[in-house]
Amino acid sequence: MVVRETAAEHVEERQSDWAYSKPVVILDIIWNLAFVAAGVAVLVLSTEERANMPLRLWIVGYGLQCLLHMGCVCVEYRRRRRRRVGFGTVAASIAKHLESANTMFSFIWWIIGFYWVSAGGQALAQDSPQLYWLCIIYLGFDVFFVVFCVALACVIGIAVCCCLPCIIAILYAVADQEGASKEDIDQLVKFKFRRASNNEKLADEDQETPGGIMTECGTDSPIEHVLSQEDAECCICLSSYDDGVELRELPCGHHFHCTCVDKWLHINATCPLCKYNILKSGRQDREEV
Repeated sequence: MVVRETAAEHVEERQSDWAYSKPVVILDIIWNLAFVAAGVAVLVLSTEERANMPLRLWIVGYGLQCLLHMGCVCVEYRRRRRRRVGFGTVAASIAKHLESANTMFSFIWWIIGFYWVSAGGQALAQDSPQLYWLCIIYLGFDVFFVVFCVALACVIGIAVCCCLPCIIAILYAVADQEGASKEDIDQLVKFKFRRASNNEKLADEDQETPGGIMTECGTDSPIEHVLSQEDAECCICLSSYDDGVELRELPCGHHFHCTCVDKWLHINATCPLCKYNILKSGRQDREEV
Protein backbone atom coordinates (compact mmCIF):
# COMPACT_ATOMS: atom_id res chain seq x y z
CA MET A 1 0.00 0.00 0.00
CA VAL A 2 2.81 2.42 0.90
CA VAL A 3 4.59 1.66 -2.38
CA ARG A 4 1.41 2.34 -4.34
CA GLU A 5 0.85 5.63 -2.53
CA THR A 6 4.42 6.68 -3.31
CA ALA A 7 4.02 5.65 -6.94
CA ALA A 8 0.78 7.60 -7.15
CA GLU A 9 2.59 10.67 -5.81
CA HIS A 10 5.29 10.27 -8.48
CA VAL A 11 2.67 9.91 -11.20
CA GLU A 12 0.89 13.01 -9.95
CA GLU A 13 4.16 14.98 -9.88
CA ARG A 14 5.03 13.86 -13.41
CA GLN A 15 1.54 14.73 -14.60
CA SER A 16 1.76 18.16 -12.98
CA ASP A 17 5.18 18.81 -14.53
CA TRP A 18 3.88 17.69 -17.90
CA ALA A 19 0.80 19.92 -17.57
CA TYR A 20 3.07 22.96 -17.12
CA SER A 21 5.62 22.02 -19.77
CA LYS A 22 6.24 24.62 -22.47
CA PRO A 23 4.35 22.87 -25.33
CA VAL A 24 1.29 22.22 -23.16
CA VAL A 25 1.26 25.79 -21.80
CA ILE A 26 1.52 27.22 -25.32
CA LEU A 27 -1.28 24.94 -26.52
CA ASP A 28 -3.41 25.92 -23.52
CA ILE A 29 -2.92 29.64 -24.18
CA ILE A 30 -3.64 29.29 -27.91
CA TRP A 31 -6.75 27.24 -27.13
CA ASN A 32 -8.13 29.80 -24.68
CA LEU A 33 -7.21 32.69 -26.98
CA ALA A 34 -9.19 30.98 -29.72
CA PHE A 35 -12.20 30.78 -27.40
CA VAL A 36 -11.86 34.48 -26.53
CA ALA A 37 -11.43 35.45 -30.19
CA ALA A 38 -14.48 33.41 -31.18
CA GLY A 39 -16.51 35.07 -28.44
CA VAL A 40 -15.46 38.58 -29.51
CA ALA A 41 -16.18 37.79 -33.18
CA VAL A 42 -19.65 36.44 -32.44
CA LEU A 43 -20.51 39.37 -30.17
CA VAL A 44 -19.54 41.78 -32.95
CA LEU A 45 -21.35 39.87 -35.71
CA SER A 46 -24.52 39.29 -33.68
CA THR A 47 -25.30 42.88 -32.76
CA GLU A 48 -28.68 42.63 -34.51
CA GLU A 49 -29.69 39.40 -32.80
CA ARG A 50 -32.17 39.68 -29.94
CA ALA A 51 -31.94 36.79 -27.50
CA ASN A 52 -34.62 36.19 -24.88
CA MET A 53 -31.86 35.12 -22.48
CA PRO A 54 -28.71 37.09 -21.45
CA LEU A 55 -26.37 34.98 -23.58
CA ARG A 56 -24.09 37.93 -24.32
CA LEU A 57 -23.45 38.35 -20.60
CA TRP A 58 -22.66 34.65 -20.32
CA ILE A 59 -20.23 34.76 -23.25
CA VAL A 60 -18.45 37.80 -21.77
CA GLY A 61 -18.14 35.99 -18.43
CA TYR A 62 -16.79 32.90 -20.17
CA GLY A 63 -14.18 34.97 -21.99
CA LEU A 64 -13.06 36.62 -18.76
CA GLN A 65 -12.60 33.17 -17.22
CA CYS A 66 -10.37 32.18 -20.14
CA LEU A 67 -8.25 35.31 -19.72
CA LEU A 68 -7.91 34.76 -15.96
CA HIS A 69 -6.96 31.13 -16.54
CA MET A 70 -4.25 32.14 -19.01
CA GLY A 71 -2.81 34.62 -16.53
CA CYS A 72 -2.68 32.02 -13.75
CA VAL A 73 -1.06 29.46 -16.06
CA CYS A 74 1.64 31.94 -17.10
CA VAL A 75 2.43 32.83 -13.48
CA GLU A 76 2.69 29.16 -12.47
CA TYR A 77 4.82 28.35 -15.51
CA ARG A 78 7.26 31.16 -14.70
CA ARG A 79 7.44 30.03 -11.06
CA ARG A 80 8.28 26.46 -12.07
CA ARG A 81 10.91 27.71 -14.51
CA ARG A 82 12.71 29.80 -11.93
CA ARG A 83 12.60 27.34 -9.03
CA ARG A 84 14.09 29.83 -6.58
CA VAL A 85 13.25 29.66 -2.92
CA GLY A 86 11.11 32.60 -1.86
CA PHE A 87 11.14 34.23 -5.29
CA GLY A 88 7.69 34.94 -6.63
CA THR A 89 6.04 33.17 -3.71
CA VAL A 90 3.43 35.89 -3.18
CA ALA A 91 2.51 36.07 -6.87
CA ALA A 92 2.31 32.28 -7.12
CA SER A 93 0.11 32.08 -4.03
CA ILE A 94 -2.26 34.72 -5.39
CA ALA A 95 -2.37 32.95 -8.75
CA LYS A 96 -3.24 29.63 -7.09
CA HIS A 97 -6.07 31.21 -5.12
CA LEU A 98 -7.37 32.94 -8.24
CA GLU A 99 -7.19 29.70 -10.22
CA SER A 100 -9.13 27.84 -7.52
CA ALA A 101 -11.76 30.58 -7.39
CA ASN A 102 -11.92 30.64 -11.19
CA THR A 103 -12.46 26.88 -11.31
CA MET A 104 -15.31 27.08 -8.81
CA PHE A 105 -16.86 30.06 -10.59
CA SER A 106 -16.59 28.34 -13.99
CA PHE A 107 -18.59 25.39 -12.63
CA ILE A 108 -21.33 27.71 -11.39
CA TRP A 109 -21.17 29.73 -14.62
CA TRP A 110 -21.55 26.55 -16.68
CA ILE A 111 -24.72 25.62 -14.79
CA ILE A 112 -26.10 29.13 -15.35
CA GLY A 113 -25.29 28.96 -19.06
CA PHE A 114 -26.84 25.52 -19.41
CA TYR A 115 -30.00 26.75 -17.70
CA TRP A 116 -30.28 29.84 -19.92
CA VAL A 117 -29.74 27.83 -23.11
CA SER A 118 -32.23 25.16 -22.03
CA ALA A 119 -34.82 27.69 -20.88
CA GLY A 120 -34.53 29.65 -24.13
CA GLY A 121 -35.38 26.60 -26.18
CA GLN A 122 -35.89 26.76 -29.93
CA ALA A 123 -36.59 30.48 -29.76
CA LEU A 124 -32.88 31.11 -29.12
CA ALA A 125 -31.85 29.00 -32.11
CA GLN A 126 -34.20 30.95 -34.37
CA ASP A 127 -33.81 34.51 -33.05
CA SER A 128 -30.09 34.46 -32.16
CA PRO A 129 -28.44 31.45 -33.85
CA GLN A 130 -24.85 32.72 -33.55
CA LEU A 131 -25.08 33.36 -29.82
CA TYR A 132 -26.95 30.11 -29.29
CA TRP A 133 -24.48 27.87 -31.12
CA LEU A 134 -21.45 29.55 -29.59
CA CYS A 135 -22.85 28.82 -26.13
CA ILE A 136 -23.54 25.23 -27.17
CA ILE A 137 -19.92 24.87 -28.34
CA TYR A 138 -18.59 26.33 -25.09
CA LEU A 139 -20.78 24.05 -22.98
CA GLY A 140 -19.95 20.99 -25.08
CA PHE A 141 -16.19 21.50 -24.88
CA ASP A 142 -16.38 21.95 -21.10
CA VAL A 143 -18.23 18.64 -20.76
CA PHE A 144 -15.66 16.95 -23.00
CA PHE A 145 -12.74 18.20 -20.90
CA VAL A 146 -14.39 17.14 -17.63
CA VAL A 147 -15.11 13.64 -18.96
CA PHE A 148 -11.56 13.38 -20.32
CA CYS A 149 -9.98 14.42 -16.99
CA VAL A 150 -12.19 12.03 -14.99
CA ALA A 151 -11.42 9.16 -17.37
CA LEU A 152 -7.68 9.90 -17.19
CA ALA A 153 -7.79 9.96 -13.38
CA CYS A 154 -9.64 6.62 -13.35
CA VAL A 155 -7.14 5.03 -15.74
CA ILE A 156 -4.21 6.23 -13.61
CA GLY A 157 -5.90 5.00 -10.41
CA ILE A 158 -6.63 1.57 -11.89
CA ALA A 159 -3.11 1.31 -13.29
CA VAL A 160 -1.52 2.16 -9.93
CA CYS A 161 -3.73 -0.37 -8.11
CA CYS A 162 -3.59 -3.21 -10.63
CA CYS A 163 -0.48 -2.75 -12.72
CA LEU A 164 2.17 -0.97 -10.65
CA PRO A 165 5.15 -2.52 -12.51
CA CYS A 166 3.81 -1.05 -15.76
CA ILE A 167 3.61 2.40 -14.17
CA ILE A 168 7.18 2.05 -12.90
CA ALA A 169 8.32 0.99 -16.37
CA ILE A 170 6.65 4.05 -17.93
CA LEU A 171 8.18 6.38 -15.36
CA TYR A 172 11.53 4.67 -15.93
CA ALA A 173 11.25 5.32 -19.67
CA VAL A 174 10.49 9.03 -19.26
CA ALA A 175 12.73 9.66 -16.26
CA ASP A 176 15.09 12.62 -16.62
CA GLN A 177 17.86 11.22 -14.39
CA GLU A 178 16.41 12.59 -11.15
CA GLY A 179 17.08 9.34 -9.33
CA ALA A 180 20.16 7.26 -8.66
CA SER A 181 22.71 6.50 -11.36
CA LYS A 182 23.60 2.98 -12.46
CA GLU A 183 26.88 3.25 -10.54
CA ASP A 184 25.04 4.18 -7.32
CA ILE A 185 22.62 1.29 -7.72
CA ASP A 186 25.37 -1.25 -8.47
CA GLN A 187 27.04 -0.37 -5.16
CA LEU A 188 24.05 -1.73 -3.24
CA VAL A 189 24.33 -5.24 -1.83
CA LYS A 190 22.89 -7.99 -3.99
CA PHE A 191 21.52 -11.28 -2.63
CA LYS A 192 20.32 -14.57 -4.06
CA PHE A 193 17.14 -16.01 -2.61
CA ARG A 194 16.70 -19.67 -1.74
CA ARG A 195 13.44 -21.22 -0.66
CA ALA A 196 13.50 -22.90 2.75
CA SER A 197 13.57 -26.70 2.54
CA ASN A 198 11.11 -28.92 4.38
CA ASN A 199 13.78 -29.91 6.92
CA GLU A 200 14.49 -26.26 7.72
CA LYS A 201 10.78 -25.62 8.17
CA LEU A 202 10.40 -28.62 10.50
CA ALA A 203 13.43 -27.54 12.54
CA ASP A 204 11.81 -24.18 13.21
CA GLU A 205 8.38 -25.45 14.27
CA ASP A 206 8.43 -23.35 17.44
CA GLN A 207 9.41 -20.22 15.53
CA GLU A 208 7.81 -18.32 12.69
CA THR A 209 7.68 -20.36 9.49
CA PRO A 210 10.68 -19.37 7.34
CA GLY A 211 9.97 -18.41 3.76
CA GLY A 212 13.54 -18.57 2.55
CA ILE A 213 17.13 -17.43 2.95
CA MET A 214 18.90 -14.46 1.36
CA THR A 215 22.57 -15.15 0.63
CA GLU A 216 24.92 -12.30 -0.27
CA CYS A 217 26.46 -12.48 -3.74
CA GLY A 218 30.03 -11.78 -4.83
CA THR A 219 31.84 -12.34 -1.52
CA ASP A 220 33.86 -15.13 0.11
CA SER A 221 32.08 -14.69 3.45
CA PRO A 222 28.46 -14.20 2.45
CA ILE A 223 25.92 -12.78 4.86
CA GLU A 224 22.67 -14.71 5.19
CA HIS A 225 19.26 -13.43 6.24
CA VAL A 226 16.37 -15.73 7.08
CA LEU A 227 13.09 -14.32 5.80
CA SER A 228 9.68 -15.15 7.17
CA GLN A 229 6.89 -16.28 4.86
CA GLU A 230 5.38 -12.78 4.90
CA ASP A 231 8.69 -11.05 4.13
CA ALA A 232 9.56 -13.36 1.24
CA GLU A 233 7.86 -11.18 -1.37
CA CYS A 234 8.58 -7.99 -3.27
CA CYS A 235 6.51 -5.04 -2.07
CA ILE A 236 6.74 -3.38 -5.49
CA CYS A 237 5.27 -6.09 -7.72
CA LEU A 238 3.62 -8.03 -4.84
CA SER A 239 5.10 -11.30 -6.14
CA SER A 240 6.65 -13.94 -3.90
CA TYR A 241 10.37 -14.50 -4.29
CA ASP A 242 11.10 -17.44 -6.57
CA ASP A 243 13.93 -19.83 -5.82
CA GLY A 244 17.23 -18.47 -7.20
CA VAL A 245 15.98 -14.95 -7.90
CA GLU A 246 18.33 -12.00 -7.29
CA LEU A 247 17.36 -9.46 -4.63
CA ARG A 248 18.67 -6.04 -3.76
CA GLU A 249 18.92 -4.86 -0.14
CA LEU A 250 18.92 -1.12 0.54
CA PRO A 251 20.90 0.49 3.40
CA CYS A 252 17.66 0.77 5.38
CA GLY A 253 17.28 -3.03 5.37
CA HIS A 254 14.34 -3.34 2.97
CA HIS A 255 14.75 -5.77 0.08
CA PHE A 256 13.09 -6.12 -3.32
CA HIS A 257 13.53 -7.81 -6.67
CA CYS A 258 16.62 -6.43 -8.41
CA THR A 259 14.70 -5.62 -11.58
CA CYS A 260 11.90 -3.86 -9.68
CA VAL A 261 13.97 -1.75 -7.30
CA ASP A 262 16.59 -0.84 -9.92
CA LYS A 263 13.91 0.77 -12.08
CA TRP A 264 12.41 2.45 -9.03
CA LEU A 265 15.74 3.91 -7.86
CA HIS A 266 16.45 5.22 -11.34
CA ILE A 267 13.29 7.33 -10.97
CA ASN A 268 13.72 8.25 -7.31
CA ALA A 269 16.72 7.43 -5.12
CA THR A 270 14.62 6.67 -2.04
CA CYS A 271 13.33 3.43 -0.56
CA PRO A 272 9.77 2.71 -1.76
CA LEU A 273 8.74 1.84 1.81
CA CYS A 274 10.53 4.19 4.22
CA LYS A 275 11.81 6.81 1.70
CA TYR A 276 15.40 6.43 2.91
CA ASN A 277 17.70 8.24 0.47
CA ILE A 278 20.44 5.91 -0.79
CA LEU A 279 22.45 8.79 -2.28
CA LYS A 280 22.88 10.46 1.11
CA SER A 281 23.98 7.15 2.56
CA GLY A 282 26.52 6.68 -0.24
CA ARG A 283 27.99 10.16 0.28
CA GLN A 284 28.33 9.60 4.04
CA ASP A 285 30.12 6.29 3.47
CA ARG A 286 32.56 7.89 1.03
CA GLU A 287 33.26 10.75 3.46
CA GLU A 288 34.01 8.29 6.27
CA VAL A 289 36.42 6.38 4.03
